[in-house]
Amino acid sequence: MDRAQTSFASFAEFYPYYLEEHANRTCRRLHFVGTTLVILTALYAVFSGRWGALWLMPLLGYGFAWVGHFYFEHNRPATFKHPFYSLTGDFVMYKDILTGKIRF
Repeated sequence: MDRAQTSFASFAEFYPYYLEEHANRTCRRLHFVGTTLVILTALYAVFSGRWGALWLMPLLGYGFAWVGHFYFEHNRPATFKHPFYSLTGDFVMYKDILTGKIRF
């Protein structure tokens, strides 16, 4: 069975699959840039009161990630099959890169 179509009982079960889908270093770097921009945009909106900036978050986050998948990883983002686990995976991988658990 194709792992992309497998159901996962928990995020802990999903995360190793998520990391397999992000084996390419450039793809991970693009995810990191996109997630950083999402966080900065959210902070900007909160502290400036410019809530309209929030519409940029999906564009920035998904834009960088999807370029990584389509041009470097050569796979379909896990977001299409597992949107909530994928979003969580983005932030866990971001933390793992920041802490050095995963190579940037």
